Amino acid sequence: MLIDEIEVTFKGGDGGNGKVSFGKMAKSGPDGGNGGDGGDLWVESASDLTLLNRFSAQPFVESHNGRHGDKKKMSGLAGDDITVYLPVGTTIIDTESNEQADLDKVGKRILLCKGGKGGDGNWEFRGPTNTTPLYAQKGEKGQLRHLKLILKLISDYGLIGFPNAGKSSLLAELTNANPKVANYAFTTLSPNLGVLNKKIIADIPGLIEGAHEGKGLGIKFLKHIEKVRLLLHCISSEAEDVVADYRTIREELGSYNKELLTKKEIILLTKTDLLDKKQVDERLKKLAKLGLEVIPVSIHDPASIDKLVTILG
Repeated sequence: MLIDEIEVTFKGGDGGNGKVSFGKMAKSGPDGGNGGDGGDLWVESASDLTLLNRFSAQPFVESHNGRHGDKKKMSGLAGDDITVYLPVGTTIIDTESNEQADLDKVGKRILLCKGGKGGDGNWEFRGPTNTTPLYAQKGEKGQLRHLKLILKLISDYGLIGFPNAGKSSLLAELTNANPKVANYAFTTLSPNLGVLNKKIIADIPGLIEGAHEGKGLGIKFLKHIEKVRLLLHCISSEAEDVVADYRTIREELGSYNKELLTKKEIILLTKTDLLDKKQVDERLKKLAKLGLEVIPVSIHDPASIDKLVTILG
């Protein structure tokens, strides 16, 4: 199962404490060294879309602490930085400040949590009026951030439509994906992905009327449509009113985010093998009045699949 939204706590490494120490020789004075700085925590985007899954078992990640200072003015080693890899397309939201950042391309790096500064040892506090300082600084705590990570798929094509509109079957036919397919609503509980000619196709779980208000699978998957470049709007030829089905889905998209209505879109009239030619033509004529390109397809009609592949390039 693809986890696409999760809350995680990230923390930079703590700085090491400064050392209180004096040389063994008489009047040798303070020689406590400084603590090392804590390691920073970075995030970097990668192409693996399952990278959020590991946080379900461990929702806390921290960088390495700095080592404490030692005698003979020896400073502690700084903690190593760490890099946490997140899926490309992840939006990072600070739950306290609402600050946001997007990992919108593979390899993008963001400094998320600074490590704490190491504390000074008593060597640093010596002076004419304080020749034997009996104190040292503690290291600073690393930056702690409570974050919400939201994955929004960056796909070339997004298959949308009501449950049972034939999206998963079509994805399986177009690509080497193997989505679970069955004749009941909400078979697809997370987005399925496939690759066609090096372009990614996402099968977005079926929407229903009221999805933007949380009905059915609700808005859980609507976010994945935001970064899709071309919408492939699947409408089953079995629908009682194909135009009404189209408009219902469009209303849900617009209610969630009006920018979704500006995306390029192609209508796919699916399951055309279940009707005779006259019935298919009637539905195509109705959909054509919407002013969009309409393509009849059936997974049992190789010619229609080949035509769609050619159009998608």
